[in-house]
Amino acid sequence: MSITLQQKSLTFNDQKAISVANDGGTLTNDAGLVLLSEFLNQIHFDSLLAQYVHIPEHRFFAQHEWLDVVKQWLYQLIAGYSRDRDANTLQYDRLFKEALKQERLSSQFMMSTLLHTLTEETINQLLQVAKKLGDLGMDQQNSQQLVLDLDSTCCPTYGKQEAGEYIYHYGLHGYHPFVAFEGLTGLALDVRHRHGKSYTSTHAEEYLSEMLAHYQQRSSDPTMLVRGDSGFAKPEIYQQCECRGAHYVIKLKNNARLVHHAQHLVQYTNGTDYTKTEHQYFKMAYQADSWDRSRTVAIKATRKAETLLFSEFQFVVTDFAHLSPQTIFQLYQKRGNMENFIKEMKTGFFADKTDSPSFLANKARLALSFIAYNIIHLMKQLTFPQEQKTTVIDTIRFQLFHIAGKVTEHARQIQIRLSSTNVYNTLFWEVLTRIQRLNL
Repeated sequence: MSITLQQKSLTFNDQKAISVANDGGTLTNDAGLVLLSEFLNQIHFDSLLAQYVHIPEHRFFAQHEWLDVVKQWLYQLIAGYSRDRDANTLQYDRLFKEALKQERLSSQFMMSTLLHTLTEETINQLLQVAKKLGDLGMDQQNSQQLVLDLDSTCCPTYGKQEAGEYIYHYGLHGYHPFVAFEGLTGLALDVRHRHGKSYTSTHAEEYLSEMLAHYQQRSSDPTMLVRGDSGFAKPEIYQQCECRGAHYVIKLKNNARLVHHAQHLVQYTNGTDYTKTEHQYFKMAYQADSWDRSRTVAIKATRKAETLLFSEFQFVVTDFAHLSPQTIFQLYQKRGNMENFIKEMKTGFFADKTDSPSFLANKARLALSFIAYNIIHLMKQLTFPQEQKTTVIDTIRFQLFHIAGKVTEHARQIQIRLSSTNVYNTLFWEVLTRIQRLNL
């Protein structure tokens, strides 16, 4: 490895001569990644990867197994290294080598080669691994309740990426993937890469049918709730839920007919205080022209302070005919957590990274981010103290992964020496103890 040695004198301390140089030896910034390695070993991740992912080998002189390259990519994503070229430096990090159990790590070239080697079939195999991690999390939760939050998001493109189209809803060019999360745990259940022209709910009923069938098979008589915004307000979604015995709360777009009905329900009395914002809730049976039958629609009328008789309306269609409209809206509003899950996957695990020119290669990037997200979410769920379970990945990296350390070897024994001034030392050892106590 070629390193440019630098040294500079510093002037901030006028009492001592201080200089800084990058000749400290083979230290690592990521000694805490041993937690990740120990966790993956406990959940038998290598076996899971080998069971579901089978990348054809057409090379004559392969120095790296494809699954080893996949695993290194996941480590880099989890550690926060978003650039492919970061591998050119990390391949010499002794801690990364030991954590990945590899004598020789991959460079950027090998990772690029992997992207061009992956096919539609092998990428779907990677997606299957991510779903299996989600299943593991659901099994450990041991709950008969499943909250399925549906949404779509935007992965911006900045060049001439294949199938990157202008998305009017976001006002930019990009891809428009479909995402599904479990609302109680935050685990990602499905991610589908789609071109920019796809509407929010395009093929959503097919994805939903697959997921509902899957989780019904995994559990006896589960209670399932499907939530979605107005982009998923289509009769095919309602019918899928009703056929599968799943409940649903889905927002409706405002239209003149709905507003007309709602306006006749709003009540004003002599005691109304027009200086304060007021909310009124109602419920009615409603049948749109495209529906095969009438369904329950909950209404929220909001009159803002000083606006006299003008109200803003929100509508939610549901099968909860016997719940109060306030409760129905409370169920729907909890869907707001999903925005945090999407943000975490995109900003924390770089799911919106679209550096490759081909649609397929960018789909592979999204699949790898999907796996990385579920690994960490599962790790939090199973091994973190209760007060730390909602910690975001940036905080996890700061507190647990980015720890200064040094790898030494003596008498065939490898020691990872962590910084003795690590502020989060107590948390590190607690998480490690919890990981080693796992019995899956």
